[in-house]
Amino acid sequence: MADPKGFLKIKRKNSEYRPVCERVKDYKEVVVARSDEHSQEQSSRCMDCGVPFCHWGCPVGNFIPEWNDLAFSGHWERAVDMLHACNNFPEITGRICPAPCEYACVLGVNDDPVTIRENELAIIEHAFASEYIKPNPPESRSGKMVAVVGSGPAGLACADQLNKAGHSVVLFERDDKAGGILRYGIPDFKLDKSILDRRINLLKKEGIEFRMDLNVGVDYSSSKLLKEFDAVCLTGGSRVPRDLKIEGRDLKGIHFAMDFLIQGNKIVAGEDIEDDLLINAKGKCVVVIGGGDTGSDCVGTANRQGASCVVQIEVMPKPSEARTDDFPWPNYPLLLKISTSHQEGSERHWSILTKKFSGENGKVKKLQCVRVEFPGKDENGRAKMCEVAGSEFEIEADLVILAVGFVHPEHKGLLESLGVDLDDRGNVKCDDNFMTSKKKIFTAGDMHRGQSLVVWAISEGRKAARAIDEYLMGTSNLPTM
Repeated sequence: MADPKGFLKIKRKNSEYRPVCERVKDYKEVVVARSDEHSQEQSSRCMDCGVPFCHWGCPVGNFIPEWNDLAFSGHWERAVDMLHACNNFPEITGRICPAPCEYACVLGVNDDPVTIRENELAIIEHAFASEYIKPNPPESRSGKMVAVVGSGPAGLACADQLNKAGHSVVLFERDDKAGGILRYGIPDFKLDKSILDRRINLLKKEGIEFRMDLNVGVDYSSSKLLKEFDAVCLTGGSRVPRDLKIEGRDLKGIHFAMDFLIQGNKIVAGEDIEDDLLINAKGKCVVVIGGGDTGSDCVGTANRQGASCVVQIEVMPKPSEARTDDFPWPNYPLLLKISTSHQEGSERHWSILTKKFSGENGKVKKLQCVRVEFPGKDENGRAKMCEVAGSEFEIEADLVILAVGFVHPEHKGLLESLGVDLDDRGNVKCDDNFMTSKKKIFTAGDMHRGQSLVVWAISEGRKAARAIDEYLMGTSNLPTM
C-alpha cells in the first residue's frame, strides 16, 4: 500500500449532508460531494491487512484494497478500471448500498472501518467528471440474440455483461422508462435519476437495445420471445407486496409502500397523477408500518410532501447499536440504523403489532396496536412473539403506508405463460447455472432469490450473464463474480 500507516494517522470521516432545513424542501441528493483530497485521505486508511475480508463481504467481490491504493496515489483512471472489473454500476452502489464490505473490514475489528462505499463513489464520479468513461461497444458480434426481461439492477447488469461478450441484447421493460426499482422505488434524494440516465444512455451507445412500455407475456407473447431469441433471462424482481390482512384493511388511506414511492418518483419527474389516484401526505398524520430501508424512504418522502407528523413502527425489537454475539465480525450485523430520513423528523417505535385499522366515513383514522415481546425461540429456531397484557394503545393516522416487504414475483402473465417451475416461496426456481426448468430460459435477481439488496441483484445479473454466455458459446471469458 502507498501509505501502510495511513490508518494510524487518519481517522474515519464520513461524508457530510445538506442541512435538514434545506433538504426537506426539495428532492435533491442529501449527500454533499466529497473533494478528491478528502477521498484520497480516507483511501489511505485501507491497511495492508493480508487477508482483505472486505472481498468476502462484498457480493460482487470488489477489488477494494487495490482501488483504494490507486485512488490514494492519484491513479484515478486505473482505479475506475479496477472498480468496473467487478461492479457495473458503482455510481449506484456508492449511493445506496448498505456496504456489507465495511462491516467485514479488518480495520473495523478494533477501529472505525474504511469508508469503502464513499471511496467507491468518489472514484466513479471523478471518472465521469474527467471523461474517462466513454462508450465502449464490442468489436464484433457473436450472432446470438438474448432477451433480458426486466430493467432493474439485475437486468441491467446481465445485459451489460452479455453485450460485452458480443451478443445482441434486447432489454424489455413494461414501464415507460428503464431502471426498475432504481427509478421508481428509490427516491431522488438518495439516487438522482440523472445518475441512472447517464449510465443507461451509455449502455444504449454500447449497443444494448431498450424496448420500453412493453409487458412481455401480455403485450408481447412468450412464444414470440422464445422464437426470436437464443436465450432469455428473467429479471423482473419481486414485486408482489406483503399485505397486512387485519380488520379495517379495506379502509381508504392505506397503501403499499411501492405505490406511494412510485407515485412520488413520477411526480418528481414531472408526471401528472390523477386526483382520485393521488397518494399525498401533505398535512396528514402518516404512519409507516415497517422498519426497513423502504419504510425509511417513505418517511423521507412523506416529510417532503409536508406531512404534519410521521410515525414509523416495527413489530421486531429495537436492534442493538453495537455488534452482539449473534453477529460476530466479519458477518453483516443487525444494527440500529438511523437514516438521513429519520434525521429529518419522525417518531420510531419497535415491538409494536398492529391489530386493527379503524376509521370514519370509510377512511382510516386510527391504528389499534399492542406491544409485543420475544421471550425465546420455538422448536424450529424462530423467535416466539407474545403480546404484552394491558399494553393496548391507539395511533392516529390519516395515511398508512405498508412497508412490510415482498412475497414473490408476479406469477400472472409472463411466468404462467412460460410455465417455469417455482420454489416453495413462489420465486422462480433455477439450477446452479441460473437456468430455470425450461431450456434456454434463465433468471437472476430478486425474481430468483427473493427480496434482497441492489448489490446482490448486480452480482446475480453478472453470474447469470456468464452462464448464458457459456450456454450459447460453450465457454465464457466473462468474470465469475
